[in-house]
Amino acid sequence: MFRPRIIPVLLLKDNVLVKSTRFKKYRYIGDPINAVRIFNNHKADELIFLDISATRNRRTISTAFVKKIGEEADMPFAVGGGINSINSISAIIGAGAEKVVIGSAAVLNMELIKKASDTFGASAITVCMDVRKNFFGQERVWIKNGSKSTKFTPEVFAQMMEKNGAGELVVQSIPHDGMMQGYNIDLLRRVALCTTIPVVALGGAGNFSHLKQAYTEGLANGLAAGSLFIYRSTKKGVLLNYPEEKNFIINP
Repeated sequence: MFRPRIIPVLLLKDNVLVKSTRFKKYRYIGDPINAVRIFNNHKADELIFLDISATRNRRTISTAFVKKIGEEADMPFAVGGGINSINSISAIIGAGAEKVVIGSAAVLNMELIKKASDTFGASAITVCMDVRKNFFGQERVWIKNGSKSTKFTPEVFAQMMEKNGAGELVVQSIPHDGMMQGYNIDLLRRVALCTTIPVVALGGAGNFSHLKQAYTEGLANGLAAGSLFIYRSTKKGVLLNYPEEKNFIINP
């Protein structure tokens, strides 16, 4: 039996929690500190906080916010949002985060990943790739909260991040975000097979069988989700939740 990491992903916009659908239609969810307390009670493995407006607004996720999370959280947590320098990484880790999640800057300044890995250790550096097809039907990595396409295929980008020293890859399918109909298993599997670093699945989970499928078929090492842990069901009544231990033991 194996028990993979199960990771709620919480989105921040203007200092409150929101949930997106395909990176649009943002819905207010609640207070982030209250969410941390709820996930403390549920004994979540770890949390990821992503400030989705930070890069567009040319700022970094607030270190004051990170410190508040660190004071409340009983579990390890990672944060992302506008992180684009060694100084910002140092400040965030100093404020209490175990990891940083780097998205757009991993494309725009690839040398940052190598420097960060050398400085803080690979285990502290997570790269998030947001993936969907472009106008020509070509699958590409996108940046700036899914608003700008890059030239990189997921496989090529994943291999570049591994070479530069990233410790983990969060692989998110934009079309699956918030749909609760399952992960993009083909995408996960292709990325997992072309790299040796851990892959975290994100985007589309609606039930526990989706988590199992991401592990057994998508070869993901970590299973992350937003809607699954925020909504009561696919009808999307808000109820922050987390599975009991017996519900996420996986028999490969």
